[in-house]
Amino acid sequence: MAEVIAHSLFTEFDINLFKSGKHYKLYEKFGSHVLTLDGVEGTYFAVWAPSAKQVSVVGDFNFWVEGTHQLNVRWDSSGIWEGFIPGAGKGSKYKYKIHSNHRDIKTEKADPYARRCEHPPHTASIVWDEPYEWKDSKWMKSRQKHNALDAPFSVYEVHLGSWRKKIEENRYLSYVELSDELVSYVKEMNFTHVELMPIMEYPYDPSWGYQLTGYFAPTSRFGYPEEFKLLVDKLHQNGIGIILDWVPSHFPEDAHGLGFFDGSHLYEHPDPRKGYHNDWKSLIFNYGRNEVKSFLISNALFWLDQYHADGLRVDAVASMLFLDYSREDGQWEPNMYGGRENLEAIAFMRELNEAVYSAFPDVQTIAEESTAFPMVSKPTFMGGLGFGMKWMMGWMHDTLQYFAKEPIYRKHHQNDLTFSMTYAFTENFMLPLSHDEVVYGKKSILGRMPGDEWQRFANLRVLYSYMFTHPGTNLLFQGAEFGQSEEWNFQESIDWHLLQYEPHKGIQELIKDLNKLYKKEPALYQKQFSGEGFEWIDYNDAENSMFVYIRHGEDKKDDLIVVCNMTPVPKDTYRLGLPKAGKIKQVFNSDLKKYFGTGKYKNTTISSEEKPWQFRDFSAVVKVPPLGVIMFKFA
Repeated sequence: MAEVIAHSLFTEFDINLFKSGKHYKLYEKFGSHVLTLDGVEGTYFAVWAPSAKQVSVVGDFNFWVEGTHQLNVRWDSSGIWEGFIPGAGKGSKYKYKIHSNHRDIKTEKADPYARRCEHPPHTASIVWDEPYEWKDSKWMKSRQKHNALDAPFSVYEVHLGSWRKKIEENRYLSYVELSDELVSYVKEMNFTHVELMPIMEYPYDPSWGYQLTGYFAPTSRFGYPEEFKLLVDKLHQNGIGIILDWVPSHFPEDAHGLGFFDGSHLYEHPDPRKGYHNDWKSLIFNYGRNEVKSFLISNALFWLDQYHADGLRVDAVASMLFLDYSREDGQWEPNMYGGRENLEAIAFMRELNEAVYSAFPDVQTIAEESTAFPMVSKPTFMGGLGFGMKWMMGWMHDTLQYFAKEPIYRKHHQNDLTFSMTYAFTENFMLPLSHDEVVYGKKSILGRMPGDEWQRFANLRVLYSYMFTHPGTNLLFQGAEFGQSEEWNFQESIDWHLLQYEPHKGIQELIKDLNKLYKKEPALYQKQFSGEGFEWIDYNDAENSMFVYIRHGEDKKDDLIVVCNMTPVPKDTYRLGLPKAGKIKQVFNSDLKKYFGTGKYKNTTISSEEKPWQFRDFSAVVKVPPLGVIMFKFA
């Protein structure tokens, strides 16, 4: 047997923290770390495998022979195996060969803490230690104001493998290429943040990245870890934040992954009623196990710490919250109080958010949560889960349902749009039109719009204009910003060629200007999560499918009046109730020629009349375009 030198990065304090579930920087201890020990260069390895009776590191440095480099088990019953292997260095490929005490099983596993993985379908871990010199200090010092809840937060959701491809070479763009092309595009479009669908290593392309095996490694599909850091760096240098999708809800059963790791149910819950997702054919973490909590929270902090991420969008929170999620009677067991809530998962999420905001108070965690579970985005000291924001799935569903209807029927469904305002301020809501809404036969967002070509694009302009003026933050999936015609296909580039056509170019110009308006007008962001930031003028004109409201900023001079016409019937002499006397000026019109609108219904500066209307003491007559949104401010 080749020499494995006894060495440890763990102190007794580390072990106690790990066992109690309170060690949040395990990535500094576990995994592979290139070291020089007593003048000898090599790599220190550490892995958690409490049910093992023998653990070997197998790799290209020992011809993958089991037993050549056996790790030493710690004496403290932590279940940690560790040791220093001379000669193993950066770029070495390896796995852990684990001989289990449990039924004498052997498993061969990738390193859960590996910083780099082989390109799928290969599954080995790679020893990696590449320093990176960050150049985003300006952003990092000031990002609290960019990520704050009272700041503009307009997110462009991206799947790196299909955003844009090198067609002639039939390949993805690399991290380096994306650091140029994606960054310049997002900046041009005036988005404040990018959200990346999971970039942690995953084995199966059709999972879109939501079945992770390399939790600490950016996927090798697009380049090296330091090249992904370059992408983040370039975003920050251009004033753009980055949110990473993060998946603590489940993981795949792939043989090299976390499942049945040391021959026992180590990371997954042993009871299949709590430990297995029938829908996704994947395993569920054991949130009641302290060491697993430390693993997950360390992973969350890793991306914020090592990769300067500005936040995490936490996937499938609803599936974690409820024991009966997607289960029939008899397939789940109530909690100790007889309820359906997963108490261990709830405690984990609270602890996660407390750890994140304690270490990084200038980031955001965002919950993809589709139920009415209360206080998801309220602080833990109030009894909440502690997330910064929550996706407003109800708004998304009702809004898309409304806009799919022919305008002639919309008068019967006024409540589809007004209903969201009855609960809009119960959470810090983000309005998502995400990848999930443009797959599996749902059609693209444009594809849902009714009418002829002009009406379909006009409907889309109204939808986006309404979305940007509704309280909350915003998220658009790639392609939606120029009216992608077809559903999203993860294997193909989005349809950039459509931008040669005026209607699609018009949608792109609209989004560019809506993002610009959002950042410019304090009324759209200062009180976006407060009832004080919104006031109806008229929500009751169902016959004409009109919606009129005010968005309030901290200063009354910033008030923005929004008029939405959801039918193709223009309103040449629409009387608009005003909260005070004065002159109003148009600051936005979705019907402009450059947006592929008619360009006919323009409003100059208009003086109010002392004529009561819509329960206001003053009013003015304005022109409202067909299927159009106009916005006014007091001059």
